[in-house]
Amino acid sequence: MDLKLQIKVLPSKPGVYQYYDKDDVILYVGKAKNLKKRVSSYFTKNHEYGKTRVLVKKIARIEHIVVNTETDALLLENNLIKKYQPRYNVMLKDDKTYPWICIKKERFPRVFLTRNVIKDGSEYFGPYTSVRTAKALLDLIKELYLLRSCNYDLSEKNIENEKYKVCLDYHIGNCKGACEGLQNIEDYNNDIVAIRNIIKGNFKEAIKSFHNLMMNYAKEMEFEEAQKIKEKIDLLANYQAKSTVVNPAISNVDVFSITSDESYSYINFFKISNGSIIQSHTSEIKKKLNETDKELLELSIVEIRQRFNSQSKEIFVPFKVDLGEDIKVTVPKLGDKKRIVDLSLRNAKYFRQEKFKQMKIVDPDRHVKRIMSQMKKDLRLSEEPRHIECFDNSNIQGTHPVAACVVFKDGKPSKKDYRHFNIKTVEGPDDFASMEEVVFRRYKRLQDEDLPLPQLIVIDGGKGQLSSSLKSLDVLGLRNKIAIIGIAKRLEEIYYPDDPVPLYLDKKSESLKIIQFLRNEAHRFGITHHRNKRSKSALVTELEQIPGIGKQTIVSLLKYFKSAKRVSEAKFEDIEKVVGKSRAVKVFDYYHHKTNSKK
Repeated sequence: MDLKLQIKVLPSKPGVYQYYDKDDVILYVGKAKNLKKRVSSYFTKNHEYGKTRVLVKKIARIEHIVVNTETDALLLENNLIKKYQPRYNVMLKDDKTYPWICIKKERFPRVFLTRNVIKDGSEYFGPYTSVRTAKALLDLIKELYLLRSCNYDLSEKNIENEKYKVCLDYHIGNCKGACEGLQNIEDYNNDIVAIRNIIKGNFKEAIKSFHNLMMNYAKEMEFEEAQKIKEKIDLLANYQAKSTVVNPAISNVDVFSITSDESYSYINFFKISNGSIIQSHTSEIKKKLNETDKELLELSIVEIRQRFNSQSKEIFVPFKVDLGEDIKVTVPKLGDKKRIVDLSLRNAKYFRQEKFKQMKIVDPDRHVKRIMSQMKKDLRLSEEPRHIECFDNSNIQGTHPVAACVVFKDGKPSKKDYRHFNIKTVEGPDDFASMEEVVFRRYKRLQDEDLPLPQLIVIDGGKGQLSSSLKSLDVLGLRNKIAIIGIAKRLEEIYYPDDPVPLYLDKKSESLKIIQFLRNEAHRFGITHHRNKRSKSALVTELEQIPGIGKQTIVSLLKYFKSAKRVSEAKFEDIEKVVGKSRAVKVFDYYHHKTNSKK
């Protein structure tokens, strides 16, 4: 059937669509509130993102499944993506098998850690992304309650027939001996109820129960037993204190947040129960079709809730998402709820930073590509700025005007390409004219020598310096070939040609940090040159003050002694060897007289 005809007959209902290529290989699975509108948009829009254009060209056949609600569409989309793993769909890859705490379905249930979930009616809590957290919780439970660790079948019949004998655990006080009927089932099951509450994050009931027991022991004057119970209360309170307490009123809620760059998104998940964060997990997703944060967060929420077996009826998110009628979506604006969403976002950002640090070591090419791609987006450039040049003027109190050009390649300094400029055509301190001169000289030379031009020029200064630089680029015919920006010092505002309104980048953004690094490096390099020039000038000037000494004599002296200071400290005989007796007398007397007059 013709594609246009297939689209025309699509229903305006919620559902899931599947794209297939000419070889009947599934390319993409998507969900929609309105199938006809959503699918049509792929074929009527001009897609800026290259991969989306490629996908549309490959579509040969469309299939769809109509469902009753958006929730059904979300779940079906998630299941089909996991089943078929289409090339153009993002997938939350996670090959880890996380541990669960299992309360086994049996008489006198065992409580243990497992990575295998068996559908036999047993209760599983988790999964726990941190094995250490799961083990700490299990250790706490074992400290508080005496549970059996054996795997015997403790049926009434087996216990009555005295099939089993107590083991070492009983003798060292870690078990009450249920296998020999020394502990009744009701007492054991009460402990299991308390354990279930603790695993869910509800410590209140357990602490209350232990407190009552402690008071009863105290009344009966059994102070040793009361002390044991007090220690258990302290254990529980200490563990609860280590949990990130949010607000006791916030209970049974899932929190999600997302942070993204050009190629990847990072989604953080918190599970909150009884005012404490009892689970935290962050996932990394590689973008396939330039998906929005909203699309990725919706997909992730469904996947993560399935993976962590979450039944929460409410979620907190940083912005509105469509998850159907069954889940209450809250976008907090202030207070404790807002703070917990901010904390989730902070965790996602920390995870992203850690990934960047790892990537820098393990995969430097991907790290460079990501930074360049981000700079292209942040600075609104037409191509990645792999080669950047930055200019800075230095003239202190109007003397010895110089300029510096520093070069960055792939976001790093390329020091062999740094250049100094002595200002030749400008009289006095004139930053604008000096900038115009050095920009012209730099790019005239690159053109003459047929050397590669940068993708971006950064001018240290505001609109004035930027305008002066543009004059030179216009003369050279490079205005439309190289992007150019100016960075003003006061508020770090970035100026563009012919745009009076500056751009303000996020103070923490990597793009701004690279531009600041460039600007600071240009300033450092320029000041160093300026200082050296002033220093040399000061030394030469002092030799020029000696009456009867010409330029050639000064050159001979500096060539031999290397500095004016050494000339001033030299013996008469040494100076005489270089410039002869008559000039040596003048030089020696000048410095000797100067020294004596100071005394």
